[in-house]
Amino acid sequence: MTGVRIRELHRIEELAEVYRLLGEIWRAEPGSAPISVELMRALSHAGNYLTGAYLDGRMVGASVAFLAAPVGRALHSHITGTTVANGVGFALKRHQRAWALERGLDTVTWTYDPLVRRNAHFNLAKLGAFPTEYLPSFYGVMGDAINAGDESDRVLATWPLTAPHVAAAAAGAPYLVDVPADAVVGLRDRDGLPVPGRTDGKVVLIDLPADIEGLRRTDPGAARAWRQALREVLGGLMARDARVVGFHRKSSYVVQLPD
Repeated sequence: MTGVRIRELHRIEELAEVYRLLGEIWRAEPGSAPISVELMRALSHAGNYLTGAYLDGRMVGASVAFLAAPVGRALHSHITGTTVANGVGFALKRHQRAWALERGLDTVTWTYDPLVRRNAHFNLAKLGAFPTEYLPSFYGVMGDAINAGDESDRVLATWPLTAPHVAAAAAGAPYLVDVPADAVVGLRDRDGLPVPGRTDGKVVLIDLPADIEGLRRTDPGAARAWRQALREVLGGLMARDARVVGFHRKSSYVVQLPD
């Protein structure tokens, strides 16, 4: 996005602005933003990744990450959020990738809610990351407005920074995968509800709801049905060593079963 500036943050007043921004994005109760100023201060001082994105001098995004296992190779991105679209999140991830590569790291990981369609498309197609582990109720009960009323299932996304398709994605070429004609549909979105299908093909497509966050507000029962269905189908396939290899048409995971 033209005009966005990203820089590392260290001063308390900068971290307080990150705290305010993330609390606004997650619509958290006062005093309960996703990460505290004190923890951000410690992470920054210890040499971890903490950045802000600025547009016209105003902070519009932030990202917090810390060094992780395997030691000397990986960075774990704990939280990234933006208040505007149009490429701010992509700019933050490109900066994070460059920061990691400059320090000899070759992998960045993070967790995300596998039911949020736009995040799945961003992570898999825009960045070229892959879900590598399904984590049921990973954070336990969460009280923010985005997650309230739902279980905190997550997938671990792994971003191989030096892979050719990731370098191409960072340069603006999305990572798209071909879906064979004999692919089967393991989970289908039918009128806003999940309908289980077949998982016996070599390649399985798994649909996501158009707006799970909206469903949590308007139809909590449907949202819970989607959570359980995705846990059983996607989580079940990944437990069988199936690989998520891409995201199709901004709506479906593409899962390849092992030989």
